[in-house]
Amino acid sequence: MTPRTTTNSGIPVASDNESLTAGTQGPILLHDHYLIEKLAQFNRERVPERVVHAKGGGAYGELTITGDVSKYTKAKFLQPGKTTESLVRFSTVAGEQGSPDTWRDPRGFSMKFYTEDGNYDLVGNNTPIFFIKDPIKFPDFIRSQKRLPGSGLRDHNMQWDFWTLRPETAHQVTWLMGDRGIPKSWRHMDGFGSHTYQWVNEAGERFWVKYHFKTDQGIEFLTQAKADELAGTDPDYHRQDLYEAIERGEFPTWTLKIQVMPVGEAEGYRFNPFDLTKVWSQQDYPLIEVGKWTLNRNPQNFFSDIELAAFEPSNVVPGIGFSPDKMLLGRVFSYADAHRYRIGANYSHLPVNSAKAAVVNTYSKEGAMAYNFSAPDVPVYAPNSFGGPHADPQAAGDEGLWEFDGQAVRAGYIDHPEDGDFTQAGTLYREVLDDDARERLVGNIVGHVLGGVTEPVLSRVFEYWSNVDPELGKKVEEGVRNGA
Repeated sequence: MTPRTTTNSGIPVASDNESLTAGTQGPILLHDHYLIEKLAQFNRERVPERVVHAKGGGAYGELTITGDVSKYTKAKFLQPGKTTESLVRFSTVAGEQGSPDTWRDPRGFSMKFYTEDGNYDLVGNNTPIFFIKDPIKFPDFIRSQKRLPGSGLRDHNMQWDFWTLRPETAHQVTWLMGDRGIPKSWRHMDGFGSHTYQWVNEAGERFWVKYHFKTDQGIEFLTQAKADELAGTDPDYHRQDLYEAIERGEFPTWTLKIQVMPVGEAEGYRFNPFDLTKVWSQQDYPLIEVGKWTLNRNPQNFFSDIELAAFEPSNVVPGIGFSPDKMLLGRVFSYADAHRYRIGANYSHLPVNSAKAAVVNTYSKEGAMAYNFSAPDVPVYAPNSFGGPHADPQAAGDEGLWEFDGQAVRAGYIDHPEDGDFTQAGTLYREVLDDDARERLVGNIVGHVLGGVTEPVLSRVFEYWSNVDPELGKKVEEGVRNGA
């Protein structure tokens, strides 16, 4: 008999699959105590490196707005002609601090913009999608990509076991096993906000938005053989490439573009626009150019500027808000909580995380390593009668809310006409990749599967890829059988 999942206190758990939300499109509810327990404990699994994205590097730069998107958002740093200082941290996902840069893995692409209305953090990857669509699955996913508890070794069987039991992973795994699974360098890859965000303009009109940072250096990748060679000869290859390019004055640039969906079109769109495993068709919602993003300054101290950097999706500024994207809503809690654990309660006092271009008036006080403090005559509570700061609804503006029904449920997203876990993965294989890229994809999959995948997982691997595309599934099975 399969044992049932419980909380840490032995209480039976209602679901491993869906968080508790206010209706199918509503926000995640704070009293989903198992979700909170699961994410909070997950954030505290490692000391002191990041639980995820431990290995990385980054640089400072600036975003200059060259287009006009004022009809979509009132965010000040996105208005025409504005230039805003920023920081980026690139990373792998599963590897530890000393792991090679060239493992096959998604790349983190996290940005901090020091705006006059406070810091805006955009936490993304070099893919427009992700493996899962609900945050309650996130700790399980990451653990399946880490190491076995007994041997301490990474295990392909464990990875494929999770992937094949979660068909929603198919789109991301197809990206991962393709050419873009190992970028030539951080300079030669695109970045994506991945999640769906909400923009609000001065008139209070709302729009759903996706971010695309298109590399101006061109997309280039490493073959598996070259990546394996570099893993042994130059494990910091990507970190070194970025640092030396900036030192030479060869500043990498990306063109920021967005897709915009009117709020009223979301319900009837052919894919669920809030599902992180899906993309929006660029034929339906073409890319709109916003600005130019340049990296032009290396960190003075890697630890202070990069390792202590804290990126959190909860940092949004007036004119930008959240959406019913469940993974985004889970990360709104999880990232800030991870920083409080990893760096400390006052991580925002550190120079790299401070609001450089905005005035900070907060009632947060004291705690370990507190550095900033208010004058002794400023009250430490609100409301007060002695000149302490007070909330200003006009300055905050519309916080980017949306309508939802009020019933608490555990459910997946509402199905849209062309939803399906394998639909977009199949389109990627058949219509986006060329013949050579398809052959490399097959080779990458076969090589990975031959790295230790056994029954019953192996049979599910063949079924998984046949569901993406029958021809692909056949080629993968033939390659594995012949290579075994």
